[in-house]
Amino acid sequence: MITGIEVLKFGVENRQEAQRFLTDFGLQAALSDIEATDLYQTQNGCKIYLYDWHDARLPAAIEAGSTLREVTWGVDQLEDLTHLAEKLADVDGFVQHATQLQCRDPNGMTLVFQHSITQPVPTAKTAGINQYGNVQRINAASPVYEQAQPVDIGHVVFFTPDLAKTQAFYIEKLGFYLSDAYRARGAFLRCRAEAFHHDLFLLSIPNKPAGLNHVAFVVRDIHEVIGGGLAMNRQAWSTFIGPGRHPISSAYFWYVHSPLGGAFEYYTNDDYLTADWQPREEEHSLALFTEWAIEGGLDHDTRRQVKSA
Repeated sequence: MITGIEVLKFGVENRQEAQRFLTDFGLQAALSDIEATDLYQTQNGCKIYLYDWHDARLPAAIEAGSTLREVTWGVDQLEDLTHLAEKLADVDGFVQHATQLQCRDPNGMTLVFQHSITQPVPTAKTAGINQYGNVQRINAASPVYEQAQPVDIGHVVFFTPDLAKTQAFYIEKLGFYLSDAYRARGAFLRCRAEAFHHDLFLLSIPNKPAGLNHVAFVVRDIHEVIGGGLAMNRQAWSTFIGPGRHPISSAYFWYVHSPLGGAFEYYTNDDYLTADWQPREEEHSLALFTEWAIEGGLDHDTRRQVKSA
């Protein structure tokens, strides 16, 4: 069984700027086990590697400039690799190693599968939300975060010129489940029957070629979404959109433009689904993307919306 995204490899044009971004974003720098790369980790051990964009060890890019070059998915058991190998043997770029499989999806993105390397994070129970008739926090204040410390890589989002083909690959070859869909525009996919809303979102926009839209990182609560976004604002990283909330998944979010390509997202509180869930197919709309959102983020000094000149 595929467990989730565990390793991302980026080819970047400016390693120093990318290093500063990941540090400010709250990822932990570590000694890289790959020569001439930088390594950053989430709390549960997911890895983000930085390579120079022209490094010959990287797979071919699906778009120009700094971008994601390889996605590694974890599996529960080594036996899962045997089952996947049978399904992927006829797929473009398929290679089987002793402890890994590799192939390319229809979008051209290189995928790797290996035994899971992540570890559970022993987190203290955060103070709950008090609602009428349901008091969760007594004699305690909600937390305030000076900076986010992402717990996990939650999902990736790709533009795809052939939504039907790419969606079918992940469902039929990899066993993903459709959580929800935008009619002829997008598919939210999760890698397990019982899991959070999506590990992968495929987005089709007319005349838009394959490319990275964003990478999303799980944080503990909405207060960490806000604290992380404010910290990025303080370091002069520009907000794409947020804070806000997605009705389609219930998640609170904050997106920041990334020098690694696309955007990076903090998020929390997404829906948790089981095999009983019936996927919804909706027309793509702004109202489904955002119940509410703040354009440009919040100013760290005034704590008010950032306004353009």
